[in-house]
Amino acid sequence: MSHRTRRELFGDVGRGMIAAAVGTGLAADLGFALAPDEPARLTFGDLEPLVSFLQETPPDKLLPKVAERLKAGTELKTVVAAAALANARAFGGEDYVGYHTLMALAPAFKMAGEEPKPERRPLAVMKVLVRNGTRLRETGGKDLLRPVEPGKLAAGVPAGEQLRAAARKADMAAAEATFAAVCATGKPADALNALLVEVDDATEVHRVVLASRAWDLLDFVGADRAHALLRQSVRYCVKGEQNPNQVKYHQPVRDLLPGLLERHKLLGPAPRPRAADDAWVAKFADAVFGMSAADAAGAVAEALADGVAADAVGEALALAANQLVLRDDGRPKAWASANKPVGSVHGDSTGVHCCDTVHAWRNLARAGDRRAAVTSLILAGYQVARDRVSRAEFTTWEPYPRADAREQAKGVRADALLAALDEAVRGKDQARAAALTARLGAETPSAAKDVFALLRGFAVSEDGALHAEKFYGTAADEFAAGRAAFRWRHLTALARVTASAYGYPAPGYEEARELFKG
Repeated sequence: MSHRTRRELFGDVGRGMIAAAVGTGLAADLGFALAPDEPARLTFGDLEPLVSFLQETPPDKLLPKVAERLKAGTELKTVVAAAALANARAFGGEDYVGYHTLMALAPAFKMAGEEPKPERRPLAVMKVLVRNGTRLRETGGKDLLRPVEPGKLAAGVPAGEQLRAAARKADMAAAEATFAAVCATGKPADALNALLVEVDDATEVHRVVLASRAWDLLDFVGADRAHALLRQSVRYCVKGEQNPNQVKYHQPVRDLLPGLLERHKLLGPAPRPRAADDAWVAKFADAVFGMSAADAAGAVAEALADGVAADAVGEALALAANQLVLRDDGRPKAWASANKPVGSVHGDSTGVHCCDTVHAWRNLARAGDRRAAVTSLILAGYQVARDRVSRAEFTTWEPYPRADAREQAKGVRADALLAALDEAVRGKDQARAAALTARLGAETPSAAKDVFALLRGFAVSEDGALHAEKFYGTAADEFAAGRAAFRWRHLTALARVTASAYGYPAPGYEEARELFKG
């Protein structure tokens, strides 16, 4: 047995005191080595002091300290970058609240950018920081992600296939080493394309949205830190393979996808583009909504093979997913909880989840290579139809705005519609909120900016059961990219979800308002 000298003992105590005072990451950056048996820490260069500060500051002290930094000149975007890295290092894509919080960061920053009042701009981000800090405290805030040595890629086998093979074996070490080798090229696009071969092994909301939102966050953290964010999806997928029930559930789409790619020759050169008018988009959306999952995937593959523009196919799929929000009769008693009562549609409802997933697939289709572009849309079609089949009543429920609410909305003066919408949201009246929004879209489409501003305020102030920021971002993006004939459907769905979510204030929001006088 070896014995430490008094000098070694006091040195260990001193290192521990310094780490406790300034955080282990900053202590390492300052040159104070950890104990010999302490695993190496994943650090982030010039962002490390801020990352460690966000990871280690107690949530009840976090907002005043962040406010001080912002007022002293730290950019809000830099805070978001550091929060994303702190979240990734601690949770690694394996904690439910943790990865939902990471997925909220980029949409929250976008919401901040849309806010015209400077004193209110930080509020959306500050709210998410509180959620992040609270979950870090609840879980102990320890690092899950550690440095990983790149493995050796086999010659002649696409990197994505190697990554998928390691994941299917549920071999975390091999998958991590393989992905580290892919990322060693320094090209984030290569890393994404390889990752998507693994991600598209299944259609499940979190594996898809996590990959999409992590990709969005590269604009904040920089391309050189792509590995830290994207490897969360690797770990999420490997964890899924460790559950035999999940593997069984996803096996049909794994069997289906290769055949569709081969049958329609979708991995070859793209066919000559073919225009798709509004009538085609509406008809295709309705068709996919009524199909089986396998038939919907096949229909998307056939449309892409025929040269229909990916954006037109994607818009149709977004409209089909939107129906799952507008038609939903609300959460049944068996699925209700304290902040998601009977009749609610916010949080992890079928429609919100599906809209967020299709939005993520569309983003990945745009960001990836030819394979990613076609597989992402095929899987989006599969997921819309599968989610609709999960509740057969979707085809019989009348979509919002329903006839009685539309009739009542006719009695509101045109110049009072926005105020009435505000009142409907505060009254948690989903039907009225949807009807008023649809009427605004029909009569005053130029009012979209004002409607978004109103609903954004609630997306910031309310908790949203972890989904307010993501779904606001989804609806705003689909509205911006959509055709005039359809885009207000997304805003109508957002109004309904916002009314459903009202009444559950977000922790940290009022404190942030006080700090920024917002």
